[in-house]
Amino acid sequence: MSGGGGSSAPGRFADYFVICGLDTETGLEPDELSALCQYIQASKTRDGASRFISSATEGENFEQTPLRRTFKSKVLARYPENVEWNPFDQDAVGMLCMPKGLAFKTQADCREPQFHSFIITREDGSRTFGFSLTFFEEVTSKQICSAMQTLYHMHNAEYDILHTPPTNDKDSCSSTGDCNGTAVSKLQRFNSYDISRDTLYVSKCICLITPMSFMKACKKVLEQLHQAVTSPQPPPLPLESYIYNILYEVPLPPAGRSLKFSGVYGPIICQRPSTSELPLFDFPVKEVFELLGVENVVQLFTCALLEFQILLYSQHYQRLMTVAETITALMFPFQWQHVYVPILPASLLHFLDAPVPYLMGLHSNGLDDRSKLELPQEANLCFVDVDNHFIELPEDLPQFPNKLEFVQEISEILMAFGIPPEGNLHCSESASKMKSLRACDLVSDKRNGNIAGSPLNSYELLKENETIARLQALVKRTGVSLEKLEVREETSSKKDLKIQCDEEEFKIYQLNIQIREVFANRFTQMFADYEVFVIQPSQDKESWFTNREQMQNFDKASFLSDQPEPYLPFLSRFLETQMFASFIDNKIMCHDEDDKDPVLRVFDSRVDKIRLLNVRTPTLRTSMYQKCTTIDEAEKSIELRLAKIDHTAVHPHLLDMKIGQGKYELGFFPKLQSDVLSTGPASNKWTKRNAPAQWRRKDRQKQHTEHLRLDNDQREHLDFSMSELQLQLCLDWDQHDWPFMPSVKSVSEHYLKYIQEARNLGSTIRQPKLSNLSPSVIAQTNWKFVEGLLKECRNKTKRMLVEKMGREAVELGHGEVNITGVEENTLIASLCDLLERIWSHGLQVKQGKSALWSHLLHYLENRQRKAASGSFSTSGILLDSERRKSDTSPVMSPLRISLIQDMRHIQNISEIKTDVGKARAWVRLSMEKKLLSRHLKQLLSDHELTKKLYKRYAFLRCDDEKEQFLYHLLSFNAVDYFCFTNVFTTILIPYHILIVPSKKLGGSMFTANPWICISGELGETGVLQIPRNILEMTFECQNLGKLTTVQIGHDNSGLYAKWLVEYVMVRNEITGHTYKFPCGRWLGKGMDDGSLERILVGELLTSHTEVDERQCRTPPLQQSPSMIRRFVTISPNNKPKLNTGQIQEAIGEAVNGIVKHFHKPEKERGSLTLLLCGESGLVSALEQVFQHGFKSPRLFKNVFIWDFLEKAQTYYETLEQSEMVPEENWQTRARNFCRFVTAINNTPRNIGKDGKFQMLVCLGARDHLLHHWIALLADCPITAQMYEDIALIKDHTLVNSLIRVLQTLQEFNITLEASLVKGIDI
Repeated sequence: MSGGGGSSAPGRFADYFVICGLDTETGLEPDELSALCQYIQASKTRDGASRFISSATEGENFEQTPLRRTFKSKVLARYPENVEWNPFDQDAVGMLCMPKGLAFKTQADCREPQFHSFIITREDGSRTFGFSLTFFEEVTSKQICSAMQTLYHMHNAEYDILHTPPTNDKDSCSSTGDCNGTAVSKLQRFNSYDISRDTLYVSKCICLITPMSFMKACKKVLEQLHQAVTSPQPPPLPLESYIYNILYEVPLPPAGRSLKFSGVYGPIICQRPSTSELPLFDFPVKEVFELLGVENVVQLFTCALLEFQILLYSQHYQRLMTVAETITALMFPFQWQHVYVPILPASLLHFLDAPVPYLMGLHSNGLDDRSKLELPQEANLCFVDVDNHFIELPEDLPQFPNKLEFVQEISEILMAFGIPPEGNLHCSESASKMKSLRACDLVSDKRNGNIAGSPLNSYELLKENETIARLQALVKRTGVSLEKLEVREETSSKKDLKIQCDEEEFKIYQLNIQIREVFANRFTQMFADYEVFVIQPSQDKESWFTNREQMQNFDKASFLSDQPEPYLPFLSRFLETQMFASFIDNKIMCHDEDDKDPVLRVFDSRVDKIRLLNVRTPTLRTSMYQKCTTIDEAEKSIELRLAKIDHTAVHPHLLDMKIGQGKYELGFFPKLQSDVLSTGPASNKWTKRNAPAQWRRKDRQKQHTEHLRLDNDQREHLDFSMSELQLQLCLDWDQHDWPFMPSVKSVSEHYLKYIQEARNLGSTIRQPKLSNLSPSVIAQTNWKFVEGLLKECRNKTKRMLVEKMGREAVELGHGEVNITGVEENTLIASLCDLLERIWSHGLQVKQGKSALWSHLLHYLENRQRKAASGSFSTSGILLDSERRKSDTSPVMSPLRISLIQDMRHIQNISEIKTDVGKARAWVRLSMEKKLLSRHLKQLLSDHELTKKLYKRYAFLRCDDEKEQFLYHLLSFNAVDYFCFTNVFTTILIPYHILIVPSKKLGGSMFTANPWICISGELGETGVLQIPRNILEMTFECQNLGKLTTVQIGHDNSGLYAKWLVEYVMVRNEITGHTYKFPCGRWLGKGMDDGSLERILVGELLTSHTEVDERQCRTPPLQQSPSMIRRFVTISPNNKPKLNTGQIQEAIGEAVNGIVKHFHKPEKERGSLTLLLCGESGLVSALEQVFQHGFKSPRLFKNVFIWDFLEKAQTYYETLEQSEMVPEENWQTRARNFCRFVTAINNTPRNIGKDGKFQMLVCLGARDHLLHHWIALLADCPITAQMYEDIALIKDHTLVNSLIRVLQTLQEFNITLEASLVKGIDI
């Protein structure tokens, strides 16, 4: 390595100066990769399946005219040769300086110089920035000119062979060029080159490689260097002096300072934010809003935050870079963690196949027609056509919180700078006039009819825009006068501050900081109390680090439960992203202020300020929109730096060059003298002059932590970069200078080991390797993708299971977790995204927007074809074919398991319009049926189809990984999901009913007309008449959700109107969920308790096989609530005798179940009806209380609890009439009790005595009266008559403890299902 200023140089402004272009010694080399890409595209276009981009010249890509072909560019020179802190990557720099290779033009073409910037991301996530200026130079080499002429002759000859009808002899001469007329016109048609009359120009590029992104300053440096070469007057000094100056004598400005240095023709100023401000960002935000408009920018921003795949598309490299850098900068304090390639070189198009989140920029190559652009996967893609102001969004994109007010706030700022919020649709003449017109100028512009000082209704400019219309409505609603929109006069108009940069540049600085502050303010408001929810590891850092993947680092459920409802769809998904996980990991890793990541330090200080401002409790969130208040302060800092320049670099000076060196020829960038540029000065004078050594080192440390930061990868990365370590050591060894530093290795081996391991663990690819693009490297890249997908699948399934299992998972030691419905939906949506990415990886030809649905349709088509040819049957598999022979009880015929049937169900849902939507619905249905793994296995078992659809390297053709993937999905069968039922709430669903009457007691003689009514969480069917003697039927109705109760009864007509029903079963024919509603009681006058209808409470049967086993066991395992007889007969053996202890325990458990129900998050609660009326519910437990010690009645006479309650009611009513009333409190209770019993007795329903008791308990629980009634009944004389002395209700101690238990229900708002209280109006 040649010098380069030693290892102390990370303080230099630029690391390299590079020249790229045509190497005249090697001549014209076609760019094989680009040509190969073009050839593949051309051939695919001819096959009608263009893969990435169809040709710009109607499928003639391979027949491009020589001037339009791509040739290899080379790095012609770089100074210095190498610097150790930033090794030179020749391939990457060459490819990104001239992403399309060399371009040739003639004097007829436009040859304006083009500037663009680029980024090189290293494997450790740190970045280097490049700035290049491409211009055209005349080709002086005779060989190159004649080579181009030869290529044209060959091209024209080929063209004639391909395009001339062979019969026509006249035209045959044109290929030889003799028939001058035709030949010339043909050449002109091909924007041709004729060596005798045309001048040939070729592109060349000069480039600066820098450690920090000072885009404006670098652009000026390069433009002034180019100007020096093209202006008739030679520059004051040789070019070497200026380049030497920028490489070795211009320092990086320290944090919070500004720097002035000299270009060829004028001073150049750059300024760098301090460590307490937003990080350095030097691209014009203005341009992004002009190109896309506020609405599109906010949508694109939302896609980036949720880590969708983002593809930017433009014919300007600098636009791609500006949009990408702006979007990632606006994310502060979060950082994009995935593939980031703002400029994708033509030879890397295959990288669009990447099945991972990415942010890439694709050059449109002059191809404006979006429809011709075929992309490998579009299910999760956000496509941004930058030049045409157009954005295509993925489905199900949630709205950014407070989007309307947010857009309004940004629009106000833009309008203050004269930028229309909807952007300049076609940056036309009128639009560019608009740009230069500041709104404050409009105010006093008489020609526009604005009298100076009158408020400007800036909305007049923007009436057409729909967002603005919505904003206007919002503004009117909130009562804000539009006059408040008067435009902010810039603070810079203060006369005492003289800004050193020009007005236009200062405006760019102002707009940038205002917009960035508004975006940053959204996150400080949204995450003001995030620290409270960070789960600090209980163990030391090292063991935490080792088990990173198993750990929860943020209490998502509690955080979400504090958020306003409208925020949830966005926030629940955002909390699942890698950028959020990495942000929290950073927080955990940095306990003390000193080792805190600079971004985190800035963010935390802002959050602290907000907390001080908000006196209200920090966790009480509101959806009130808080505007940004930090703009003025931020603007002031920039203004002060620009008004008073802190540092001035050494001026360029004559170098010690040999006589005759440094001459140059007009219009040609000279060959520079490498001997003077390859090494810097022996000592860096400027560093000594500017500051003491210690300050210098601290600053260097800040610079490194701020800008050469590692991106956290896969949530395991430690944000503790090598450079920080070295700098830390350097601070400790302050007395010595750099060369005497101890070796980093000895001090920090274990730290580095962790960093390295973490990096290897989750080495996702951030940028394709630009150096070596051999097939083996491409294969290796794809292999990394396959491994990454499998790992992601493993993590997702594990995360979903842990969340779903809730309490059980906690018991198994997975940490405290709660899941809300929103979050479950988010996790399932992200699983659908993952499946789409897996199905898109390595596709041969893309068809439709969803790769998964497209595969399913192909499978369906194959099956139908085979079925038609009779090679196999299309029927599904029966689930329980091996039923026990002895089991003859009636049972529903099992549902067939059929992948195709499930597809048909989805196709029949008219509400779902898109392929992506269908694929997602199919995944949800398969998960709910616990068939996802099985279905996908069946889909992939058609190997011929998979081979036809996928390339060899695709994930779905890697057998081991595919097996593991299906195995991970199989684990979902351990838990119950209702992700289909709960999402598609309005669709029609067929339900199948089976009623099973008792075989022993002649159900066949039954003469009445039965009816049934089914209720679920989402609604009820209403009364359905059942045809007589029909016990099985199917009907269709809107989704009822999870089923809760069945009301069954009859009209008591005919001779034998008595019906003993064992149980009822209801099955959802789409999801296969089967519910069993046990009964075991008579329906008929004079039988049992005389009831003509009953309310049955059901439970979901876990799986078909268990159903069968249960039916052949006696007594049934799933006991009906009514199997315990609710009446007392002569033979006491009919009912299980419970002692007082057991009864107390049953009451305790029933009440406890209800309390727990209300302590769960709302989306997680089960059925309250089951807890009240189910087998061990509250009704059943209270029944035991009243049956304990009930006196045996006369022979053959059934006595019910309701009989006792009616007698008590009569007693209290007569007592009130005789006016022997004890205290008032007692009187109110008695009245209430009588009122309820009377109302229930007067109901038109024939629900029988036990049904009435159930209704009374439910109403008492609802109105918090049960404990009063128990006290009332315990003191009632009727109790003494009807109960033995040992009865529980006569034991005051036991009654008091019972009352205390029932009192705990008072704090809950119990809502009863309509079916339980039908016909009662209290």
